[in-house]
Amino acid sequence: MDDVPSDALLRPMIGRAGELRELLAVVGLDAENDAAAGAVVISGDAGVGKSRLLAELRQRAQAADWHVLLGHCLDFGDSALPYLPFSEIFGRLAVESGELAETVARTHPAVRRLMPGRRLSGDTPSNTSEPMDRADLFESVYATLAGLADAAPVLVLVEDLHWADQSTRELLTFLFSRRFDTPVRLVTTYRSDDLHRRHPLRATIAEWSRLPGMARITLEPLSESHVRSLVEALHPKPLPEAAIRAIVARAEGNAFFTEELVEATNRTDRGGRSLPDDLADLLLLRLDQLEESSRQTLRAASVAGRRVSHELLSRVVDLGPIDLDHAIRAAVDSFVLLPLGDDGYAFRHALLAEAIYDDLLPGERVRLHRAYTAALSDPGVTSTAAEIARHARASHDLATAIRASIEAGDEAMSVAGPDEAAHHYQVALEMLADPQRAELDLVPADVVTLSIKASEAVAAAGHPLRAVQLLRDQVDQLRGTLADIDQARLLLALSSAAVLTDGDLDVLATSAEGLSLVPQDPPSPLRARLLAILARAYAVQGRDEEAVSTANEALALGQELRLPGVIADATTTMTRLDESTGDPESSRKALVDIIEKARANNDVSSELRGLHNLGGVNYEAGQVTAAQASYSEAYRRAVELGRPWAPYGLDARLLAGLTSYVRGEWDEAVRTLDIVGAAPPAPAEAALASVAIQVAAGRGDVVALDRVPQQQTWWDRDGMLSVLSSGALIDLHGDRGDLAAALAAHDHVLDVILNLWQSRYFMARIRLGALVIGQLATRAAEAGAQERAELISRGAELMSDVEETLARGLRRFKVVGPEGRSWVSRSRAEQLRLRWAGGIDAPEQETLVAAWEETVEAFETFGHVFETARSQTRLAAVLRAAGRTTDARSLVAAAQESAGRLGAAPLLAELRSLGAVGPRRAERSRHHEQLTAREHEILALVAQGRSNGDVARQLFISTKTVSVHVSNILAKLGASGRTEAAAIARRDQLLN
Repeated sequence: MDDVPSDALLRPMIGRAGELRELLAVVGLDAENDAAAGAVVISGDAGVGKSRLLAELRQRAQAADWHVLLGHCLDFGDSALPYLPFSEIFGRLAVESGELAETVARTHPAVRRLMPGRRLSGDTPSNTSEPMDRADLFESVYATLAGLADAAPVLVLVEDLHWADQSTRELLTFLFSRRFDTPVRLVTTYRSDDLHRRHPLRATIAEWSRLPGMARITLEPLSESHVRSLVEALHPKPLPEAAIRAIVARAEGNAFFTEELVEATNRTDRGGRSLPDDLADLLLLRLDQLEESSRQTLRAASVAGRRVSHELLSRVVDLGPIDLDHAIRAAVDSFVLLPLGDDGYAFRHALLAEAIYDDLLPGERVRLHRAYTAALSDPGVTSTAAEIARHARASHDLATAIRASIEAGDEAMSVAGPDEAAHHYQVALEMLADPQRAELDLVPADVVTLSIKASEAVAAAGHPLRAVQLLRDQVDQLRGTLADIDQARLLLALSSAAVLTDGDLDVLATSAEGLSLVPQDPPSPLRARLLAILARAYAVQGRDEEAVSTANEALALGQELRLPGVIADATTTMTRLDESTGDPESSRKALVDIIEKARANNDVSSELRGLHNLGGVNYEAGQVTAAQASYSEAYRRAVELGRPWAPYGLDARLLAGLTSYVRGEWDEAVRTLDIVGAAPPAPAEAALASVAIQVAAGRGDVVALDRVPQQQTWWDRDGMLSVLSSGALIDLHGDRGDLAAALAAHDHVLDVILNLWQSRYFMARIRLGALVIGQLATRAAEAGAQERAELISRGAELMSDVEETLARGLRRFKVVGPEGRSWVSRSRAEQLRLRWAGGIDAPEQETLVAAWEETVEAFETFGHVFETARSQTRLAAVLRAAGRTTDARSLVAAAQESAGRLGAAPLLAELRSLGAVGPRRAERSRHHEQLTAREHEILALVAQGRSNGDVARQLFISTKTVSVHVSNILAKLGASGRTEAAAIARRDQLLN
């Protein structure tokens, strides 16, 4: 049969390679093996991928010039036509191979009875004047298939046997039982989840399984990794990890469910249903086959969720014990519910529970939730506050819902579940704001305490900006209604949350306002904590004297009141101020002491902040290995505490990845930053991506640019993320030749930082400037005269900004650490390289070499493996131009080793350009072999339109020497002038 189009082939087949190999082998389409079976039965749940597997088999068979005959069983209930799939098979044959079909009909007249035209006109075995002889029909079908196989192997595919009529099952039994002497293969499928205990196909399948030459293949649910791959294939644009994880969890290995859920992500964004209509309809079909008592029970069970205990269900469903057992038994036999030991039941698939719940009428839903609230509130029923809160809220019982939500939040925080706690607390706050609450006889809740709990949980769950906004809203709503102490508590919480973010809140003013509300006498923990946070606010704004004075006041009060957390907070602030004045060793010792005391006092917050700051001190001092150890320990502790996305924990993971990147452990960095399967909140995912993209840039992985739009929103809200990611964007764009995009990335981060930090001058600008100037220098080596002038002018502007940033930094921080010194040196070296490559105000040879030697030494001292290699490469280029080829080769070898180990493709390409002027190819001119290495260099510059003077300055030789070389080049190439020489060089691929 000719090609049969299939929508299934439009979808990727993922995770079925093993089953496909097995199927190809048993039917004989595997070239290495003879057919192991004449018949195959494939089973699996609805949507698991049976049709897709058959579509792939059909395509392989057609490619091998087999006859492929396809038929389907359809759900017509008691009205099904007998032999329906075979009618489809022979009907297709008649349409696509009319002459062949006529031959079959003449040879085997009984087969004509299966042709759709005869059957649709009413000529069926039940009303024709000549009754059909079953034996004759079966023999005729058998003979027809065998005869077709004389010309080419025949593959018969029959899908959806769970809907097959009795006649079809008997005909298949006959065909399975008879051995074909010609190559005929029969492959059938059925839904295993449709075969309830009394389904007629169950006995038939058991009978077929005992037949010789019969193979069975069962499709299990896809693994999580395969579902993830399917999601990515179906949605080429990047999805947030949390969205992918949610789809993977909900699909439970079902390919069709996965496809529908991926499509639903688009519909949901446009306001569509969260559960697709097609998927819901498919799932709800199962209920239509059950009695009303079973449907009633399943509707009640869906309100509980995926699982429900028998005790709870019996209290909610209005059925007697016997009727309830009967209803549940029917649901279990139909594979809708699964028994869970002696305790209760679970829906076979979570989406089935969702579909049933979504199908409930509003009044029905409220009534059932009310019944669950009453049942769960009974002391005799095991329940949790979270369950009661959910049902009470859905049944509009606000009083019960508020109390249970707060209790549920407390329970979640006690077991390190900040995500769940944040949800419960925020729900409670929403209900407290409900106008109906004023009409209820409720005990007033401590809204301030609840607000603080909610913000802490939200921040711990990885949403620091949301935590700040939550508290700002509460401050605005409650201002003027609270006592001074409660207002101060709220302002302290707001200041503590905001100091960890780059939002627009004035932390200094907010903490100062809170402090003004708390009297000095008597001394109080609240005042001590406000002083500590005020000291941090002063430090952030660079008001060091006030920061030290306030921190000392907080420290004294903390010691008087024996508040370890306040002592640690104030001491840590002063320690970092010591570091900024050039005393890292004393800062390191003080932080180690803070960490040890925090651990002794079980003060987790101070411990994490101490480890985080210790990593920072070590990093700024150039102790990158020690910094990595501190960051890794902080992240490990955060994970132990169930707060991997909270401030300090997330930052520590991010910085552990960054230090791995700096140390040249790129694979380790990728592992540290990997979020697959973790479902982080969006801000955390963006934070980790801001470092991961640096590895991608170093390796030239431009696919990373596809994810930038998804992350950019979050990068623009956090200065550190914007700074980290923009350096990578400069290189990703620049290395692919898009200098405009690289410059745009640089300028964009300046605008972001100005908005967040109210300044364009920040120390990381030195690194960004160096990277951009480096890209300008690379372009200048290939540019024309006018563009070179423009590039050098832009480079001068950037260098001026770098020097201004350095001057301001020295006024603020007194000293610049090893990393900062490396990038200052690099900026200056790149600026000289730009002028050298551009041939305008080119530096002296000794000056250029010295600048790059200083840069290489600085990066080696700091321990930045990649930037050391990149600097070595550029020093090698300068040395080679200066004639120091032996020194250049040594540097190239060292850089080559590092770049190869890292997989740094762009740097390897730059190194290749130093190894030889251009690739040697057979089609080059015979004259090119006569050119010396120096003539190759001069030819490349001449082809760019450089004058003899430009070339002389570029290569540190005299103009007269260049003139001699140019004359030799023209003679060797047989060129009449410089223009012709350039054309020959391009034609014969002599250029770099």
